[in-house]
Amino acid sequence: MPTRLRKHRRMRGSRTQGYGRIGQHRDHGSKPYKKSGRHKHLWSYVTTYEPDYFGKHGFTSPQSLKQKPNIINIAKLNELATKLPTEGETTPTLDLTSLGYTKLLGTGKITKPLTIKIPTASKTAQEKITAAGGKILTAAPQETGE
Repeated sequence: MPTRLRKHRRMRGSRTQGYGRIGQHRDHGSKPYKKSGRHKHLWSYVTTYEPDYFGKHGFTSPQSLKQKPNIINIAKLNELATKLPTEGETTPTLDLTSLGYTKLLGTGKITKPLTIKIPTASKTAQEKITAAGGKILTAAPQETGE
């Protein structure tokens, strides 16, 4: 390393050694990724300006890690049914499982009779689809509430 880049030898004896008279090369320690004094004299700075500096700690509930069901309402079914190709079927079949949905809820109105494949459906969704002349093909036992 060239001598001109070694500040610690060149500036020896110059009182501030090139770091100025105010900061005096303090506050940051020797490692670039650590900021010294955050648990000591700079604690009020952390609480005021960087409240998330030390990250989150504590217990994570296993139930919060469960995947939430991907739901769809009956109101969207009319829109999806218009995009379906009809091949002479009396009631078009709509496979919501292949589209990534896991549960059908009963909000909205349905006007066309459809055959729907989905793992689970609510009671009101079943009633509305059967009232419109369609049917639901499910793999799991039906739920009672929404």
